[in-house]
Amino acid sequence: MMHRRVMLNVTEDNKALVRRFIDAYNTRNLELFDELVAPGYLDHTHQQEGRESFKTLFELAFEGFPDWHEDITDMIAEGDKVWVCVKATGTHTGEWNLFGVSLPPTGKKVAMMMVFIWRIANGKLVEGWEVDSEVDFLKTIGVLEYTEKGEKIFPEG
Repeated sequence: MMHRRVMLNVTEDNKALVRRFIDAYNTRNLELFDELVAPGYLDHTHQQEGRESFKTLFELAFEGFPDWHEDITDMIAEGDKVWVCVKATGTHTGEWNLFGVSLPPTGKKVAMMMVFIWRIANGKLVEGWEVDSEVDFLKTIGVLEYTEKGEKIFPEG
């Protein structure tokens, strides 16, 4: 029984850490990254390593989408991992650097569902993965366009 209680505390602590992390970037308090993210953080989605590289992704995103915000819709913790689903919203009102290409502001509002999976060790995020609806997001701001065939398959709603 004691082992189960300890595991419940660990998973609840891990969920609390993820909530603090999401709140930190929602409030633009990136200084908290030093407390919440391990120095050698491994970002599998963007294929980079290091807390500073991870922080830079957020800084670039906030330049392009100053009002970017994520609301937690669901969270599951098991062992050393936390899965969190968020609804992200923002308006493309600033220059945004995407893979080395600067995109001028479009004024378009975007909304997307995202799932993050984080591994936590010693009270810090040490590893992460992201799954999102990036195609719709990029289409909304005009980076991607459907072909004629694509428009027939995916008509504007």
